[in-house]
Amino acid sequence: MSSPLVRQVAQRLLLGVLMLVGVSMLIFAGTQMLPGDVAQAILGQSATPEALANLRKEMGLGEPAITRYWHWFSNALTGDFGKSLSNGQDIAGALAKRLSNTLFLASCAAVIAVPLAILLGLVAVRFRNGFIDRLISGVGLASTSLPAFFVGYVLLYFFAVKLQWVTSVSTVFDGMPLSERLAAVILPVAVLTTEVLAHMMRMTRAAILNVMQSAYIETAELKGLSGFQIIYRHAMPNALAPIINVVMLNLAFLVVGVVVVEVIFVYPGMGQYLVDHVATRDVPVVQACGLVFATVYIGMNLIADIAGVLSNPRLRHPK
Repeated sequence: MSSPLVRQVAQRLLLGVLMLVGVSMLIFAGTQMLPGDVAQAILGQSATPEALANLRKEMGLGEPAITRYWHWFSNALTGDFGKSLSNGQDIAGALAKRLSNTLFLASCAAVIAVPLAILLGLVAVRFRNGFIDRLISGVGLASTSLPAFFVGYVLLYFFAVKLQWVTSVSTVFDGMPLSERLAAVILPVAVLTTEVLAHMMRMTRAAILNVMQSAYIETAELKGLSGFQIIYRHAMPNALAPIINVVMLNLAFLVVGVVVVEVIFVYPGMGQYLVDHVATRDVPVVQACGLVFATVYIGMNLIADIAGVLSNPRLRHPK
């Protein structure tokens, strides 16, 4: 591994750490600037002054903001997010189960969306400016334009209410057989797939078309190679860097953008967990969910940057 490559990877890792610290500050500050008395909102209007004072002391509201932030962030780095104010449960344990459910949902969508998007991008390039290209682009643009909640409710109406092929609630639990778990997430996976498929497909198409203007592509055409051979053997390898970037960014969206989808289908993931505790103003849970989402998103972006560097010779050996 060359020295410039090591330096670029180290710079990106350092930038990711600094970004995570900055985001953690924003998350903490945002929850602290909420209007009203947090203790009063949690205990209700009938709470006694003694109960309010005890809760404020437990939450450390009498300490300076910088001290509270440092205690919270340093504990979070060790996996200690404290206890939920609404039910007293350990937040880290509850988050682990919810995060595994969200990752399962996002993985199912990624397994379908990523290869399908790349395949459609290759087909669109092969028949560029033709009917098939316009059809793929048009359908993709239409699916991107529709918000997730609209697509979700339409699918619920037709497949769960009218046809009754699936249930309207995507319930999963520990020990559930894989076949039943897959059947339960069909509709949310379909919604997530429509949300990211078109973007990845269009970026794949654009990246390969950019490479197709190169001189070596003309040489391959003069050799008599077929269209798919030129695209697969010559254009695709040199277009990997932008394709990897857009795939990783969409995978990050699948994890952090599931809030709406999980609420629609009452799926027991991170998004549903966050919304439930926002309603009860459970600040520690909201902070923990925000930090986990930010960590996943920044981590996926880092992987995308590093993969882009490793897959691009011009970035591996800068002049």
